[in-house]
Amino acid sequence: MKTYIVRIYRFEDKKPFNLVGVVEEVGVEGRKAFSNYDELWNILEVSPFSPSSRKREKTKRIGKTKR
Repeated sequence: MKTYIVRIYRFEDKKPFNLVGVVEEVGVEGRKAFSNYDELWNILEVSPFSPSSRKREKTKRIGKTKR
């Protein structure tokens, strides 16, 4: 599981999807900036079809045997 620090610097009360900030992944150097809700979600989203999640899924299946 990944851990993130999300800093929101600005948002509008009447338009909550308009926010500005940065995301840092704990233990990883660098930051990613976002200027709206969709960009924030794209930074944080982990697709179930990403290569890293497929690797984990294969590892889980290898240990199981049919009886």
